[in-house]
Amino acid sequence: MNAESSGQDAPPTTMAGMPVDPFVRTPDPTLAAYAHEFLDAVEELPTYRPTVGCIIPAYNEGETISGVLDSLLQQTRLPDVIHVIINNSSDDSVEVASHYAGPHTRMTASGEQSTIVYVHDIGKNPDKKVGALNYGYSLVEHMDFLLGVDGDTTPEPDCVEQLVSEIASDDRIGGISAIYSIDDSALDGPMAKFLIAGQRAQFSAFNMQNLLKGRNMAVLGGQFSIFQTQALRDVMRDSHQRTPWVKDSEVEDSLLSLQIKSAGYLTKISARGRAHVGGMTTLRSLDAQQVKWNFGAIDLMWPGQRGDTKGQPLHPNLRLRWFEHLSMVVNITTRFMFGMLLIGSIWISAFVFSPLWLIPPFSAVLLNWRVARSMEFANRRDYLFAMLLAPAEVYMWIRMGHFVRAWLKFFSKQQTDNWAAQAKAERGQGTAWLYPFVAVLLIFVVAAAVWSQVPLEIQSDVLATGWPILGVITVLQTAWMLIKGSKRYRGFKA
Repeated sequence: MNAESSGQDAPPTTMAGMPVDPFVRTPDPTLAAYAHEFLDAVEELPTYRPTVGCIIPAYNEGETISGVLDSLLQQTRLPDVIHVIINNSSDDSVEVASHYAGPHTRMTASGEQSTIVYVHDIGKNPDKKVGALNYGYSLVEHMDFLLGVDGDTTPEPDCVEQLVSEIASDDRIGGISAIYSIDDSALDGPMAKFLIAGQRAQFSAFNMQNLLKGRNMAVLGGQFSIFQTQALRDVMRDSHQRTPWVKDSEVEDSLLSLQIKSAGYLTKISARGRAHVGGMTTLRSLDAQQVKWNFGAIDLMWPGQRGDTKGQPLHPNLRLRWFEHLSMVVNITTRFMFGMLLIGSIWISAFVFSPLWLIPPFSAVLLNWRVARSMEFANRRDYLFAMLLAPAEVYMWIRMGHFVRAWLKFFSKQQTDNWAAQAKAERGQGTAWLYPFVAVLLIFVVAAAVWSQVPLEIQSDVLATGWPILGVITVLQTAWMLIKGSKRYRGFKA
């Protein structure tokens, strides 16, 4: 029986004879037109742009501050405001920076952007860089992010954009450091070129180590790092501080990084944002900088040094520091043992060369070559530094001297201003950098004098015991170098 014979209305059908679902409405042409207008209006709605306040503490940076400001004003993402805080300076930093004071506007791929540069001369500041940083914080604490930049650091054009994008993408991140390198394009003299090549390799190895460990960064270096201002407020509340940076630390950036981590935030290294920092071009200035860094790290690592660092030796951010210091102890042990045993063997005509001794140097060259390969801006000098072995070995001895001098200064309880010592060294003053070289020479002279008085039988026994011990340590160290040299970098560039 069909619908017509039953007296019921037949369901509506399409022109093709297919039944129409009564619950499906045909689109209204006017609504379709309105939908396009609605989507266009949504696209035109303003999106939230986090605010970034940049602070640049500057101490006698008259030669470099213009390059820093030029690089910031050429960023693809301009900071919303830039504060140059000049302190304790005796050069023309104020005059140079003042040429940039005022509003700046530039057209970028994302549209027109504007910023304002302010120059503050706070005169004599007893807290030095820490005082300048805290002064800058008071100027930008109402903003979303604080970008700290050293007065001799120049970022790549997209560095600020990369850092802001990364930190704004995850509220758990309290701070992000740029990937640091050192510009070696304008150097005079073989010593400066050698020292900068060593520092570039040192920075690269450190950066890659952090990139491969989940991009977790133990130290948000003050050279170019961005912070959540909320994280800084939480640090001040939790640590009962009036300011984010404290003046009783040799490494204010390391301590703040620990406190940010303790406050429940992540501290990261950027995956792509890069900046070029100022390097040390003399043995004197490098010694002062590295001793200050090592001394400050020891101060954080050693238990009970300050009231606000209880339990710090076990802090997650310090595990890498402990490993670095233990690694340096092993390097010192193997090199001194090898030198002593070699001299002792030659002394009694018992030296026998073995081709197996070439394996550790070969492993070191492989590791150094991998470090050079990992650099984003590697050049011929970086590869020569790695492949020739001798430059890297000499630089390691220099670093060992810094390491020992920092520990001796720590245990001697010397109350010295390492910031002032570094500034003095950069002016070409001071002789402390010579102490490690004099000490090494003295150690070998005394050892040779003592060795000459030891009976031949005892000398033979010492060599028979010492060489196997050194062999075991060297085998383990070589295995570790081969493991590090064979690691995949997963697309990262240091």
